[in-house]
Amino acid sequence: MNEVRKIWVLKTLSWRVIATCTTMFLAYAVTGQLEFVASIGIGDVILKMIFYYMHEKAWNSTTRSIPNLYSPQIDSD
Repeated sequence: MNEVRKIWVLKTLSWRVIATCTTMFLAYAVTGQLEFVASIGIGDVILKMIFYYMHEKAWNSTTRSIPNLYSPQIDSD
């Protein structure tokens, strides 16, 4: 795995922790049910990490001709 891809993975994981905690907090505030919150948290982590990674790859591939200041360039697979 090259360095840029490692950065993307670490960025994805750190954001996922923050975003999942937010989702779980809101679910608990609305329902007050810890079992429900745990179910939402697990699904949220798995799906949104995949979607985020795909979004980053798509965004990067559509902006290759424009300097990307916020996300490192990566070669397409």
